[in-house]
Amino acid sequence: MTPRRLAAFALALSLASCTGRSRSPPPVAPVGPADGAPAGAWWNGAVFYEVFVRSFKDSDGDGMGDLRGLIEKLDHLNDGDPATDTDLGVDAIWLMPVFESPSTHGYDVVDYDAVERDYGTLADLDALLSAAHARGMRVIVDLVVNHTSSQHPWFIDSASGPSAAKRGWYVWSPNDPGWKQPWDLYGSSSTWYPLGGAFYYGVFWSGMPDLDWRNPEVRDEMKRIAGRWLARGVDGFRLDAVRYLVETSGGMGQVDTPQTLEALRELYASARSAAPDVALVGEAWADTPVIARYYGSTAAVPGGDVLPLLFDFPLAEAILQGVSSGSAAGIAATLAEVRQTYPRGAADAPFLSNHDQQRAATRLGAPARRGNAAAIYLTLPGSPFLYYGEEIGQENGPGANDEWKRAPMAWDGTPTAGFTSGTPWWPLAPGQATANVAAQTGDPGSLLSRYRRLIRARKSSAALRRGDLSLLTGTSGVQPALAYSLGLASETVLVAHNLTDAATTAGPFSIVGTSAEVVFSDAGASASCASGLWTVTLPARATGVWRLR
Repeated sequence: MTPRRLAAFALALSLASCTGRSRSPPPVAPVGPADGAPAGAWWNGAVFYEVFVRSFKDSDGDGMGDLRGLIEKLDHLNDGDPATDTDLGVDAIWLMPVFESPSTHGYDVVDYDAVERDYGTLADLDALLSAAHARGMRVIVDLVVNHTSSQHPWFIDSASGPSAAKRGWYVWSPNDPGWKQPWDLYGSSSTWYPLGGAFYYGVFWSGMPDLDWRNPEVRDEMKRIAGRWLARGVDGFRLDAVRYLVETSGGMGQVDTPQTLEALRELYASARSAAPDVALVGEAWADTPVIARYYGSTAAVPGGDVLPLLFDFPLAEAILQGVSSGSAAGIAATLAEVRQTYPRGAADAPFLSNHDQQRAATRLGAPARRGNAAAIYLTLPGSPFLYYGEEIGQENGPGANDEWKRAPMAWDGTPTAGFTSGTPWWPLAPGQATANVAAQTGDPGSLLSRYRRLIRARKSSAALRRGDLSLLTGTSGVQPALAYSLGLASETVLVAHNLTDAATTAGPFSIVGTSAEVVFSDAGASASCASGLWTVTLPARATGVWRLR
């Protein structure tokens, strides 16, 4: 136990929990980021907003969103004035791929130094960086490091023959090794593709051949690319498909290898040398123990020497399932597992859904559930990520393809949703008449207003952003409420969420404090203290956050 934790423990023993005699507290489990987390890093506790530029705002009427359109709408994200409440107040923007690519999604890059022509120019990106920074927002960009497009000049050269200069930049074999995709080992999907009398490796599909990260030239080039963008003013990167960098054999030798961790460690070290507070968030879509490995050593580098942020996929699923089922036990169990498996000092990256998943609004259905889920993940410590449109309850389209998960943003209730003056590149999502920014602005009961209030509450409390979380809810059975306390330095907050459609109480809890100051509260939510114990009363789907004095 660290000195700060010993001091806090001693203080807890010496003080009554609230007015009245002190009682022994019930068992609780600390599950938040521990001592040693990089509290000074700008990204630790920041709220990120994920943008698919093609679907955010079109500035020139061609039906496709672009960087100039995004600049037009920055005040929706953060207007730079902390005194206003008409913006979300997010701290950073994550741009899905903006590099030149032949596809709509952009994850098959053909030029890491050029902006996708549908989105604009390098000058437009520079203007975005300047405008975001002027409002106090940081910008991270999607950096696809596992593979390129098969149309990339590197691969075209590599495929020209065994003696090509870039032959060793990709993974080639004279014959088909017969490997299957590691998530479908018994299926029919191959990872090797014939070309020019040989076979090349691509874990996802033939149009995205894997780079060979065993090659020092490849590693050095990726470090140079990251360095060039950091020098241009980018504040960090979201790293796609980090589990698949270095393959050692077929089967599970294609995923989560020690060599992959070492390659990421090297990339992060290089990025830190260029920008010490650089943000790197990795997509390791896996269970909690696997994700934990991608932090690396928090003793070597505060927060982790492999990657400092990893998306918490199991927690996202637990929140959506818990809100839908009306029980917090699964959420509590996932938070407890994070504590047991993540290295000390790691910062979590909670979210609800992203561009690869069915939208949260569609999965949750009822508006009260959407607000419930938003309150949960925005009152957890770490760096939460908000998918564009989530704040207005934008739904998934009727199809299962990725485009329906990435439909145009709805700014108003007009036929083209204020997204474009032309024809949208993809049809609008259902429910756009009410799930739009204009309809929800000024309505205190709207989902958009709730997101704005929650993010402002989060900004008002360091403990909410980066505190040590102690569970007050059981991890089994049916648990109507999710409750926990968060402590950082001298600040302690009590957080409680009702996951059901009926009023409930939670407690009693023994937590140091004699009075409760509201940080965030839905109507009717209250915290009271009697005989040294706190009890929380919550109406249906309500949340309360109190700073205990």
